[in-house]
Amino acid sequence: MARPEKIRLGDLLIQQGLLTNEQLKFALEEQKRSGRKLGRIVVESAFVTEEAISQALAGQLQIPYFDLKHFNPRPELINLLPEAQARRFRAVVLDEADGKLRVGFVDPTDLQAYDDIFRLLRRDIELAVVAESQLLALIDRVYRRTDEISGLAKELTADLSDVPVEFGDLLGTASGVEEAPIVKLLQSVFEEAVRSRASDIHIEPQEKSLRVRFRIDGVLHVQMDADSKIAAALSLRLKLMSGLDISEKRLPQDGRFAIKVRNNTVDVRISTMPTQYGESVVMRLLNQNTGLLGLDRLNMSARILDRLRHAVRRPSGMVLVTGPTGSGKTTTLYAVLSELNTTEKKIITVEDPVEYRLPGINQVQVHEKIDLSFERVLRSALRQDPDIVLVGEMRDGITSEIGMRAAITGHMVLSTLHSNDVISTPIRLLDMGVPRYMVALSLQLVLAQRLLRLICENCSEPHTPSPQEREWLRYELGDSVDRRRYVMGKGCAHCGGTGYQGRAGVYEMLEMSNEIVAAINSDDSGVFVQAARKQMAGETLRRDAVRLVVKGRTSIEEAMRISNQFED
Repeated sequence: MARPEKIRLGDLLIQQGLLTNEQLKFALEEQKRSGRKLGRIVVESAFVTEEAISQALAGQLQIPYFDLKHFNPRPELINLLPEAQARRFRAVVLDEADGKLRVGFVDPTDLQAYDDIFRLLRRDIELAVVAESQLLALIDRVYRRTDEISGLAKELTADLSDVPVEFGDLLGTASGVEEAPIVKLLQSVFEEAVRSRASDIHIEPQEKSLRVRFRIDGVLHVQMDADSKIAAALSLRLKLMSGLDISEKRLPQDGRFAIKVRNNTVDVRISTMPTQYGESVVMRLLNQNTGLLGLDRLNMSARILDRLRHAVRRPSGMVLVTGPTGSGKTTTLYAVLSELNTTEKKIITVEDPVEYRLPGINQVQVHEKIDLSFERVLRSALRQDPDIVLVGEMRDGITSEIGMRAAITGHMVLSTLHSNDVISTPIRLLDMGVPRYMVALSLQLVLAQRLLRLICENCSEPHTPSPQEREWLRYELGDSVDRRRYVMGKGCAHCGGTGYQGRAGVYEMLEMSNEIVAAINSDDSGVFVQAARKQMAGETLRRDAVRLVVKGRTSIEEAMRISNQFED
């Protein structure tokens, strides 16, 4: 194809009726003042969208426009153009036909970019137009940094193996911190973790290697296998960053630090533990730029959402959210707090650690090393005249009893508890030594939850259930199981080949009605279990998981995987 011709963008947008003369005049003056591109100015001024500009250019040049939102790229073609050049020239290889490569450009009239890419690819090029924001999102998604991270790990291994070096140079404690091999490696690991939406980074020394894994949507994925020689340097650098004792390698340690990744501040909670082959390090990532979800966006059924809102707006009582670690309990409680947070209410939280920051709320970080325990902070918090108290976790009988006394004496108390389901929660409290009458009087509502992975919308396809899956579904769906349509994800570049992207909650709820309170006060736990099952009427975590399967939002396999966590 011939080289593209230059087009005056402003004239084109006027001609297409996308811009007025006054808007163009304003944009040209802003361009002269700031030196920015005209297209970027009109988009940021909300005069016209990126997609509209791209489509106008495509029509004028008589070349195709590609919508990259649901585009599944071919890795062997994408990688023909290195990431640095793709970002520099705002271009990406889309497909191949008749020996020619179709390349999507944000600005197909950029003659310099066209010539440079032609020289890089050494193939005939067909032009296409793509929107800039969609292109950058695609680049972030498909150019994985695995090779870069492995290369940096090898560089660090070589520095540790070949010749004696100053340890300060490796760790970034000397001058030129950003250029230290260990610093560049960790920065790349954190950037890839944030790009992958990882919640945790696991650094695990093995006998002959160092394994790095990311937990994405609740499941661990291997990111890198490196030489075990770099394990000590990695853990040492991370200890320095989090203010831990670098001389102590025999005992577990916990700490935290903050890091800038892609202009976002990420809080990192770090835990180290001595293992057979070195110190295992696990880091939980908390992105402070991620906004809190509202209750309406937590995928609760209308009935549960209504009853939860009714319970937390009472002047006193306790509401517990239960489930295993990583099931979204804290997210749910902060969604509740964001609705209750008004100038008329004094809210105090007691947490370890403070995971979200809400303006107008008094948040306290527990610090066991200086004896600032849940018990001590909670006792002090109740003397601060709060209306609502959030306790990060009911982790022992003393904390639970203090929280329940607060609920009885006129405070609304929100907290979490590790239990499998709502029915086992009151029994768990009794096992922790909380008096039976206190559980019956203070507890208002128990909510149990899990997080299910959602099928990637870009690679979902019909799925025929296996005999085992069909029998599992029949428990909830009965004879209608064969009349339903099911889907699963086959894996694509959008979801990293997993078939899943994002998660949603499934829930079950138990309210403390008069019948339930009477059953709790009974010495026979079977009476309580029977009364609770009667109230729930089958509205269990399992049924909520099947609801997502029937809607085509998750797979049968995922619903079964989660259900195995709470089925007897």
